[in-house]
Amino acid sequence: MDSALSRKPKKTRTKRINLALQGGGAHGAFTWGVLDRLLQENEVEIAGISGTSAGALNGAALKAGMVKGGREGARENLAWLWEQVAGVSDLQVERWMMPHGVGALSQAMEYSWPVMMADAVSNMTSPYATGPFYRNPLEDIVRKFDYEKVCNSVEPLFFVCATRVRNGKIRVFSGDEIGPEALMASACLPTLFRAVEMYDAETRQTEAFWDGGYTGNPALFPFFGNDLPADLVIININPLERSDLPVTPKQIQNRINEISFNSSLLRELRAIDFVQRLIEEGTVDSDRMNRVRVHMIADDVLMEKLSVATKTIPNPTVIATLRDAGEAAAEQFLADDFKLVGEKSSVDLRAMFG
Repeated sequence: MDSALSRKPKKTRTKRINLALQGGGAHGAFTWGVLDRLLQENEVEIAGISGTSAGALNGAALKAGMVKGGREGARENLAWLWEQVAGVSDLQVERWMMPHGVGALSQAMEYSWPVMMADAVSNMTSPYATGPFYRNPLEDIVRKFDYEKVCNSVEPLFFVCATRVRNGKIRVFSGDEIGPEALMASACLPTLFRAVEMYDAETRQTEAFWDGGYTGNPALFPFFGNDLPADLVIININPLERSDLPVTPKQIQNRINEISFNSSLLRELRAIDFVQRLIEEGTVDSDRMNRVRVHMIADDVLMEKLSVATKTIPNPTVIATLRDAGEAAAEQFLADDFKLVGEKSSVDLRAMFG
């Protein structure tokens, strides 16, 4: 006969993680899919979020939604964000292209007349050439966030990365520092948008900021405090590797963009690997420097099919494909690597830098 104990629901062990959310324009919809799936797992507790560009927007939506309505509130707020980003597109063209795959749609967008014209104009003119008619298209979206909840001191702690133009240093905003200007600064590509100017409490003067991807995509060091867990889950939307040599102007531009926006992340990962080696050798006391465990969720196969065009032009079909891919990648992470959280890294940093 079953005892009362045997009928009790099985307790699950909650694991605390930090989320590092990369920037990459509309490709951030992949991150949306990952977050939506992770939020459905009660075993996953998100303690901290560091985001850049689209990663910062995703982080703000998750944090505000979580404070307001828990996990479901976060999921609803993320869905709302990407409904705002998706906008309207030519659905007839999309339906014709999709049988050939998202890669064909990406290539069609990349070589379309409007995209090529916009690219040519951005190479010859400055965002400052529009004079009083200039307007940042992200402003309407970011001003709709509830910043009382975005800046709330409860977990997950939230960090937003931008680049200070004057000295080229990273600026990490947190707490009450995060507002519409900080989010727009984090996503400010200098060839498309004017620098975001605002008062900087660190330097005590008005500073101009560009996209955080140049100096921290995203920054990992805010997670190294004692109050946050040692497990970092990086959601990577810029391919670390591409098998084919870029030969066309578009391909070269795209790969330069990816390498630039991965360089800061790779530097921090190399530093983490270096410190771990010192701990293993006994050169550094592990009690003084916590061991960091690194995990990564990505889909480089899909991202290799996409381009700068699909980053800068929010296309509903591509966004939906990316969201589904993110959900599938998170499912794979939960099945294969989540058991390692709290134990060891699932990313082999030695192999990555070997």
